[in-house]
Amino acid sequence: LKKTWQEWEIPREADKAWPEATKKLHADWWQARIARQQEIDKSIAAKAEFEYLYDKPYDNKKCVRVAGPFTVESLSPHRMLGVDENDELIDTAAEPGEAYSAKQSFPQMILENLKTAGVQQAHKEDRITFTALTPWPGEGSVCAEGRYLEGTTEKRAGIFIGPEFGTVQRSDLVEAARECGDAGFDVLIACAFNYEAHATEFSKLGRIPVLKARMNADLHMAEDLKNTGKGNLFVIFGEPDITLINEKDGKLRVKVNGVDVFKPQTGEVISHGADGIACWFIDTDYNEESFFVRHAYFLGANDPYSALKTTLKAEINAEAWATLNSDTSRAFEKPKNGRIAVKVINHLGDEVMKVFKVQ
Repeated sequence: LKKTWQEWEIPREADKAWPEATKKLHADWWQARIARQQEIDKSIAAKAEFEYLYDKPYDNKKCVRVAGPFTVESLSPHRMLGVDENDELIDTAAEPGEAYSAKQSFPQMILENLKTAGVQQAHKEDRITFTALTPWPGEGSVCAEGRYLEGTTEKRAGIFIGPEFGTVQRSDLVEAARECGDAGFDVLIACAFNYEAHATEFSKLGRIPVLKARMNADLHMAEDLKNTGKGNLFVIFGEPDITLINEKDGKLRVKVNGVDVFKPQTGEVISHGADGIACWFIDTDYNEESFFVRHAYFLGANDPYSALKTTLKAEINAEAWATLNSDTSRAFEKPKNGRIAVKVINHLGDEVMKVFKVQ
């Protein structure tokens, strides 16, 4: 071949254009090298000492672990560019290709599951079950018309479906709500995997209520799942009803009164108690970039963390523990940034965040 290679430069596969003698020499060399490496590995396994360099935490027998070694608090989803599974930007103006159009489109798949599963809320009796769900013509934000019963009266809902890979912004909801108003719909139901932080505060435009349903991540694999209607595929986590309390000494308290829930039977939005809330957190000095848990509270009947309290015994402050199972926060100083953020999480793991300006 008239070439000079270092040992590590010799190709693994022989070129088809090489002479037969060269191919045989190349195969013999690789066979000898592999045999030599196997002998080295056997020698190391038989004689050399070894040590695991991972999974070796410092073990402190005097402390009680109440959580795993890594605890992650998720951030409320922020605005981002839509990308597909190959991390390429989605061009909404481009026509879908032949490979894509040959498969079922993402909105079609969502509508089929939505028709079967309906929209679940905290209480089963508040579930929205569609009597009909049909595609809506046009190139606007609303892609389908859903019909459901409000008592004995049939109501029309405009269905907005967010991107397959991306976050729904407040402007998207405003545009869809305006389209619903022009088309004479009674309500807008938005379905998305994630909502921008400021979009969670948008609940009504004129006479059109805006219901934000969070789609289960399992819908990314809908082609491999059976459409049985079971499971919480579309869940509405209502707007939390929160009150700021000004103390005489200038400090603040936060009280969670409950969650506002849409009642499909009457078409009203009413406030439910705090029973549907699993936990809630406060960032007492929110910088609009990241949510830092400075206060944490855990709700639920009969003190759900009593077993943990028993395990910790004398290792906790009893007075501090008494404040954890509460819908009212401890007093704290007013924020330097002029904002606080409250994040509420329900028993299904859905979360919503509200930001308050504090003077």
